[in-house]
Amino acid sequence: MTNANPTGESVALDKAEPASAPHHTFLERLYTGTGGFPIISRRKFFYTLAAIFLLVSLLSIAVRGFTLGIDFTGGSRIQIPATDEITTQQVEDVYAEALGHGPVSVQRVGSGASATIQVRSEALDVAQIEQVQTALFDRFQPKDASGEVTRNAISFAEISETWGGQITQKALIALAVFVVLTMIYIAIRFERDMSIAAIVSLFFNLIVTAGIYSLVGFEVTPAAVIGLLTILGFVLYDNVVVFDKVEENTRGVLHLKKRTYAEQANLAANQTLMRSISTTVIGILPIIGMLVIAVWLLGVGTLKDLALVQLVGMIVGAYSSIFFAVPVLVSIKERWGPVATHTKKVLDKRAGIGVAPRVPVGASAGAARGPRPTDAGAPRPGSRPSGKRHKRRH
Repeated sequence: MTNANPTGESVALDKAEPASAPHHTFLERLYTGTGGFPIISRRKFFYTLAAIFLLVSLLSIAVRGFTLGIDFTGGSRIQIPATDEITTQQVEDVYAEALGHGPVSVQRVGSGASATIQVRSEALDVAQIEQVQTALFDRFQPKDASGEVTRNAISFAEISETWGGQITQKALIALAVFVVLTMIYIAIRFERDMSIAAIVSLFFNLIVTAGIYSLVGFEVTPAAVIGLLTILGFVLYDNVVVFDKVEENTRGVLHLKKRTYAEQANLAANQTLMRSISTTVIGILPIIGMLVIAVWLLGVGTLKDLALVQLVGMIVGAYSSIFFAVPVLVSIKERWGPVATHTKKVLDKRAGIGVAPRVPVGASAGAARGPRPTDAGAPRPGSRPSGKRHKRRH
């Protein structure tokens, strides 16, 4: 969108990035990073989207909470050798018939001869364990590694609540230490406003990823916590890449009056957009492969928990580094500091406010300055010059 100043020149508004570049297709603009995507000018839309994500995540965490794994809550773990004739639903039904209530979870773990069906439940006493073992043995007649039908093929393990609480405490401490160290690094690496924006983006990713886990009911295991720490490191890396480009583009911008800080930051976001997309796609492809292997081929629950949190976190992190962190940085800059004053000066210059009017094309300088004083001795317009230059040379 353009606006005409008094001299007839066309200028761009502040919140519509300059469109003087040649027209390119969507893919060309995405690849070349020509600044054609109005990320900063549409920051209110992205703020609204981020607010919706945060609100849904916080509500889910407050209302639904988290599905904590047995490693955090304590309980009993029962394993029975898996065969083609035994399904997880059958095992769950036998467990419910024996005790009168269902288990916490039932899943197939491993593949081939080592495959087992794993049942997780609250802590069971000796009598309950005996009931479950008898019911499972009578129904499925499991065999041990030597091929012999025996009750010992059904294994039990107890995880105390105290040990689960210790695991939870250590996981929270590790997460807190990571966040604090990250904040210190960002504060040293960047200037103040970039540090604030990066830390806000970091917490945005943490809350939204946790909220999605709570919303869909993913089980929180130690592997999920490790994956969460991993994706926070990825978010930090992505922010460093984007902010490096913003810092490069905005260096010395306050001494010029051609472009605003917001326009230069928008250009930096466009220039790193394709790189962020490529990094994210390359990163999530092996994670999707891990999910396929873990769920459909091996049935390894630990790999599934690790892959799920990384998949969610990397997608959210790629979005926030471009569409949330950079707009937050620009908003901070324009609200506090000299950027707001500089932006106003650039817009005033484009609108022709406080600038002497230019001479229109084709008009004489004298006409622009107004009428000149008359002089009785001055030659009339169109008269031939006089003096020595008028004399004919011999």
